[in-house]
Amino acid sequence: MALNKYFVKQGIKEVSIDNFIRQNFPSTDYSDIELQRTPLGIKIVINTHKPGRVIGRSGSTINRMGELLKKKFDLDNPQLDVKSIANPNLDSKTVAKQIKTALERGYNYKKIGNVSLKKVMDAGAIGVEIVISGKLGGSKGRVGKFIGGYIKHCGNTAEELVDYGFEEANTKPGKIGIKVKIMKELQDITGEKVTKIIRRSAPEKKSSEGYDTVDAEGSLDFDYSEDEPPTDEAEEKPEKVEAESEPKQEVQQRTEGTEKDKAAGKKPKAGDKKIKKEEAKE
Repeated sequence: MALNKYFVKQGIKEVSIDNFIRQNFPSTDYSDIELQRTPLGIKIVINTHKPGRVIGRSGSTINRMGELLKKKFDLDNPQLDVKSIANPNLDSKTVAKQIKTALERGYNYKKIGNVSLKKVMDAGAIGVEIVISGKLGGSKGRVGKFIGGYIKHCGNTAEELVDYGFEEANTKPGKIGIKVKIMKELQDITGEKVTKIIRRSAPEKKSSEGYDTVDAEGSLDFDYSEDEPPTDEAEEKPEKVEAESEPKQEVQQRTEGTEKDKAAGKKPKAGDKKIKKEEAKE
């Protein structure tokens, strides 16, 4: 029971130190901290992609940070160590802080989300999810979600392989929450961790109806069930058969009928008008 209390106190102390550094040194651009107990005292490791800002000019910032931590948390001989992050675009907390600073400067959230997503995927991540929610323009709250690649959302693999980061941006309309999830590696069936996914083309599918099939290399292969393959030449269009004109004798008989109708005072029919037009053309 005493051992459980010790680890609970250690976790609470780590969170409180992290919040204290975040509030008193907001411009340090660090990712997270690690507490390590050594024979000489407690060692605090600060992970950051800009070590110069944490250390300060001739170590002024890090020395002041050590004095404040010693007074605030009664630490015996605290040792501060700065560790540089190799690739900041694969660190979720660093990406979340970059999005936070961009939102506070007034940039559009859609542009920031798409640019950050592209940077993370170009850095070699398997999957990434960025969620920006809050007053993103207008009186009502909005949620912008940007997803790329493959990412796990639950289970043991999500806890072990997905890096999670959260930040809050203070803007004029209100607070904006930023959640970033980055999956750096993937565990396959054998248990080995894979850092890159190779996308393969679809396997070959046999067709019996003459549909297109794709072979293993990804090239397009055509399977025709008919004996004669189709040619590239354009299909021959059927020639339009012009309607044969009526014989002249029938036209003369109709014209005679129309003249008799005029003499009797009858109105000419629509067909008779067409016949007169044809005669005028000839």
